[in-house]
Formats: sequence, structure tokens, C-alpha cells
Amino acid sequence: MKVVITSNGTELEAQASPVFGRCPAYVLVDTETMQFEGLENPAIATPSGAGIQAAQFVIERGGQAVVTGNVGPNAYGVFQASGVPVYLFGGGTVREAVEAYVAGRLQPMGGANVPAYSGMGRGMGAGMGRGRGRGHGMGMGRGRRSAPATASPMSSDTSPPAPSVPQDQEPAALRDTAQALREQLTQVEERLRRLEDED
Repeated sequence: MKVVITSNGTELEAQASPVFGRCPAYVLVDTETMQFEGLENPAIATPSGAGIQAAQFVIERGGQAVVTGNVGPNAYGVFQASGVPVYLFGGGTVREAVEAYVAGRLQPMGGANVPAYSGMGRGMGAGMGRGRGRGHGMGMGRGRRSAPATASPMSSDTSPPAPSVPQDQEPAALRDTAQALREQLTQVEERLRRLEDED
């Protein structure tokens, strides 16, 4: 079976990413042979609809199950319509995620666990950031936020949280968002260091 792991890299030892639609990469792993294919996420810098595009991408590449930390309602709807189950993974490497999946230790999701567009506002603007015009879009774009729980830390948006997250689940969603933002910041800083080293 081909399982798709959201990842911060394209190798088995890369850290699994807690976000689906705007994670840096997907690793497709054959659970019987552990052969894998690392794929950069083509939807990472998409201004909107990243979850849907990413879900379609991994299904087209042969993904039969998805392991991630968070998935929004739009991506989840694509998976549900295609019969692709989504499993929650709390953190670790891609290899550890696959091992947990094979061992039956992962919980299947019954629905989305973050609001729609929760990946927006994370500095992943559509090539308008510090990607130096190469389409990397790793800058500090702050536009199109509709879920204040995941807005940029520089945002002064104080509107109430998106109603699609029940109030009792909001603290967990905010913790997940904070973790995703920390990881995203690490990725941006690493990308910036690499770009500066190229100069």
C-alpha cells in the first residue's frame, strides 16, 4: 500500500510535517518494501485552495492513505470522496510515521481538525515574499487570512476564531497551529540561510 506522509523533507529520515496543504513535501512510501518517492508540494505557494490541490496531487500520485497532523475541510472532502483515509500522527520522522501506520497505532480522522484556510497567513505568499522572484514564495506574505488562530504572529487581527472549530477543541487547534508556525519559521530561516549561502 502507498501511504503519503506530510513532511519537511523528501527522505524517510525527514521530520513529518504537522500540516497538510502547505507542508514542504510529501513522501509516498510503499508499506511492504519501504521504497519511497519524495515529492515537493506543488501547492505550497498557491494563494488559495492549497489543500484541495495538494489532496488531488497526492491522490494522482497513487496515495492510498494519508498520514499528517492537521487537515482542513476542503482537503478532507477530497480524500473522503476518493475513499482515501487520513490518519493523525503526533510527530517524528517519516519512517516513524510509516512504522506507526503499519503497526496500527494511528487514529483515523473522522473529519477535518482545522478550519478552512487555516494554512493562510503563514508567510507562504504566492511568490511575493523573499523568494527572490524564483517562485519559492517563502516570504512574509500576510494576506488572505480567514482563520485568526493561524494568522501571522505580526497580525493584529483580533476577530473571533473561525466557527468551524468547536470551542472545546480550540485550545488543541491553537497548540497545533503554534507548533506548525514554529516549524514553518524554522523552515523559512533555513531557506533564508541557504539562499544567503548561495550569494
